[in-house]
Amino acid sequence: MIEITLNEPDDFLKVRETLTRIGVASRKEKKLYQSCHILHKQGRYYIVHFKELFALDGKRANITVNDVQRRNRIIQLLLDWGLVAVVSTDKVN
Repeated sequence: MIEITLNEPDDFLKVRETLTRIGVASRKEKKLYQSCHILHKQGRYYIVHFKELFALDGKRANITVNDVQRRNRIIQLLLDWGLVAVVSTDKVN
């Protein structure tokens, strides 16, 4: 879970929409499974992997290194596209 800041207040919807278009494609169906979500809690914004959301709910989550790398790569894309800024960049690298 990485804390981010939005450049504009309207960017929340842009980031949310963008994240729905980034994920893992199903081999059997023509379906894309969203990997990361934007979370807004107490005035702060976070990009979280869907398995991290399970852990936040107190459920068992098997988060792998690959999941963390995928989340960090997605955050890097959002940075490259100018949609977000990361509060602590050392957590993304």
